[in-house]
Amino acid sequence: MNQTDFASLNLQADLLNTISSLGFEVMTPIQAQSLPPILAGQDVIGQAKSGSGKTAAFGLGLLNRLDITKCRVQSLVLCPTRELADQVSKVIRQLARTLPNVKILTLCGGLPFRPQASSLEHGAHIVVGTPGRVGKHLRKGLLSLTHLTTLVLDEGDRMLDMGFQDELDAIIEQAPTRRQTLLFSATYPEKIQSIAERIMIKPVMVKVASTHDSTSIEQHFYEVDQDERMSSLRRLLHHYRPESSVVFCATKIEAQEVSDALAYSGFSTLALHGDLEQGDRDETLVRFANKSVSILVATDVAARGLDIDSIDVVFNYHISRDFEVHVHRIGRTGRAGSKGLACSLYSEKERTKISELQAYLEQTLESEPLPPFPPLDTPKMEAAMATIKIGSGKKQKVRAGNILGALTGENGLEGTQVGKIHIFDHRSYVAVTRDAVPKALKKLGEEKWKGRPIQGWLIKN
Repeated sequence: MNQTDFASLNLQADLLNTISSLGFEVMTPIQAQSLPPILAGQDVIGQAKSGSGKTAAFGLGLLNRLDITKCRVQSLVLCPTRELADQVSKVIRQLARTLPNVKILTLCGGLPFRPQASSLEHGAHIVVGTPGRVGKHLRKGLLSLTHLTTLVLDEGDRMLDMGFQDELDAIIEQAPTRRQTLLFSATYPEKIQSIAERIMIKPVMVKVASTHDSTSIEQHFYEVDQDERMSSLRRLLHHYRPESSVVFCATKIEAQEVSDALAYSGFSTLALHGDLEQGDRDETLVRFANKSVSILVATDVAARGLDIDSIDVVFNYHISRDFEVHVHRIGRTGRAGSKGLACSLYSEKERTKISELQAYLEQTLESEPLPPFPPLDTPKMEAAMATIKIGSGKKQKVRAGNILGALTGENGLEGTQVGKIHIFDHRSYVAVTRDAVPKALKKLGEEKWKGRPIQGWLIKN
C-alpha cells in the first residue's frame, strides 16, 4: 500500500469511509507529513499555504481522537477571521458526517452573542471560532476548556498580524497543559516561533513548499506610471476577460476606490475590506463565490480564509512589501491542478522591489507591454449569474433542497439554471443564470414555506 494512501493511516473505519465517499484517496503533501504525528498525539507545527489540505489534516486528527459519548468541548480551533472559521467548520462537518451526533459549534464575532451562549448550554464536542469571541465566552464562564484534548491555531501568523496575541494568551492560559497543540501557518516568522516555544511540547515541524510554482502559475509584470494604474487594470481585465478574479490592494481606502472606479466603468465588482459590516462581508463573499460578481477587490487581511477554487486571474494593483504575501496572493489561482494566471502592476519607484522579488522567487521577472486598448464596441463584462436573497434561513428550517425544489418545481427553472445556494441563520442566497431571474422570482412568489409566502428579491449591482 502506498504511504500516501489514507488507508495506510491508523484512522477509524468511519472516517476512512467518509474520506472514500468524498473521493479522496491520496493525501496531499501536508497531510502525508502531518497526519502520522497528529494521530500519534504529538504537537505539530505545519507550514503550508491555503489550498494545501491542512484543514482536513487537523480535522481528521481531532475527529479521530474525539470521545463522542461525552458532549463536552474536547477540541478548539482558533482562526483569524469569521470566513475562515466558517470554512473550517464546513470541512470538519463534512469529515464527521458518518460519525453519530458530533456537535460542532462556531463562535465568531459579528453575530449575536446570546444564541451562541444558548448553544453552548446544550454542549459541544468541537468549537471553531475567532479569538475575540471565544475569549468573551470564556470570560463570562459560558465556555469551559477543562476537558480540552486538542488545541488548533489555524493561520497563526495572521492571528498575530491582526493583533490577537493577548486574546490567544488568555485562551491558552485556560486550556489544560496536558493537551495536543497543532499550529498551522503560511509563514513562520519570529513571533510564531516564540509562541510555539511557549505553548508546545517537542513539536514536529512539517514544512511543505508552495504547490504553486512557475509551472502552475503564469506571472506577468507591467511597469506603469502611477496615474495609469487604473487604466492599465481595465486594459488587462478587457484583455483576459476572467470569469472570476481578485484585485489585491494595499489599503482599505484603495480597495474601495478601485472597486468604485471599476464599477463606474461598467465592471461587475465588489470590495472586501475591514470597514464592511459583517452582513455586507458575508453577502459580498457569497456573491463572488456564486459567480454573480466577477471581480473582488480586496485587502490581504480581508481576503484571508477566502476559499474559492476557480479564481481565473489574480491582479496585484501594487507589489506587496512582504514577498510571502505575494506568493500567498498568487497562490489563490491555479488550484486543483489548473493553470493559474497572475498580473502585477508596478511603478518605476518599485523597480528595486521587483529585483528583490526576483531573487526571492528565483525566477526571471521581465516587464511586458500592456495589451492594446479594447475596441469601442467591446461587449460589457457581465457576471454569468445573479443572486436572489431569501428572507428565511436555518432558524426557519430552510434547507438547500427546499430552495432548489421551489425553483425547479412544476413549470419552474431547469436545474442547470440554478447555481450555488448559501444558507445563513435568517437569510439565504441562491444564484440563478441572469436570463432566469424573472422566472425565478415569479416561481418563488408562488411558493409557500411553513404556510408563509417565500420572500425573495434580486440583489442588484
